Amino acid sequence: MPGPASVTAWTPHPDVWLLVVVFAVGYWMAVERVGRRVVTPGTPVVTRAQVVAWSLGCVALWLSSDWPVHDVAEGSMYSVHMVQHLMITLLVVPLFLLGTPAWLARWVLAPGSRRFAVVRACSRFLPAVIVFNVMLALTHIPALVNASAENGLLHFGVHAALFLTAFVVWMPVLSPLPEIPRLSWLMRMVYLFLQSIIPTVPASFMTMGDAPLYKHYVGLTNLWGLSTLEDMQIAGLIMKIGAGMFTWALIATIFFRWAADEERRQRPQVRRALERELEQIAAGPGSTAAVRDA
Repeated sequence: MPGPASVTAWTPHPDVWLLVVVFAVGYWMAVERVGRRVVTPGTPVVTRAQVVAWSLGCVALWLSSDWPVHDVAEGSMYSVHMVQHLMITLLVVPLFLLGTPAWLARWVLAPGSRRFAVVRACSRFLPAVIVFNVMLALTHIPALVNASAENGLLHFGVHAALFLTAFVVWMPVLSPLPEIPRLSWLMRMVYLFLQSIIPTVPASFMTMGDAPLYKHYVGLTNLWGLSTLEDMQIAGLIMKIGAGMFTWALIATIFFRWAADEERRQRPQVRRALERELEQIAAGPGSTAAVRDA
């Protein structure tokens, strides 16, 4: 039975380090060897904001997969396991998408290929909602959670599936490709609203349950002295409130950006109308009709 020392003592995870290095170095090599070849001369291959976003994505991937998060998540607390999954789906993947220039996405997906067709089909409103729901349901099945926590290969497979499907879920909002267009401002808010409601179902089962759902965590020494049931209830609250607040903050951000965009588009019309009014005032009452006709 793992004790506190077994999860708090530093444990190296070279596989995680290698994965992060692959993402970081792979991005740099793609920019240097592919980007400079396919991007029109004089056009930036990648922006500073994209480099920062990709770098932060690599940091978030490392933090969510390495010690201590990984060890505590698998050997002590399901609530930390929940934080780990949310970091992958709400931080790592969106940051990677924000850091991906269009040419890189086009190079990876290869428009016209079968994988491009699959990604484009799954990235529409309804399919993306379905993909999210299916993955959400699968990753909370007690049998799968218990088995993946005790089998390293299965655990990696679950995280890989979570990572890949998260790209599909975020494409309608953050797609870097014109060939797979983002939803309109309004539909993005509706889409995220729906995605924020669905997780409340399993979260409610965990928060209001009177017995632990996942037997793997029963009997493990909790790092902070919580019971297994209390730990599961906290996990439910993290999923319901934490993820919900993040999604609603994103909805609010989209709303204000949409409002600012609408204001910018209407500003020239307002300015022209104001100029006409000023011309009428300056010309006097007798020339009102002439100015109006003009």
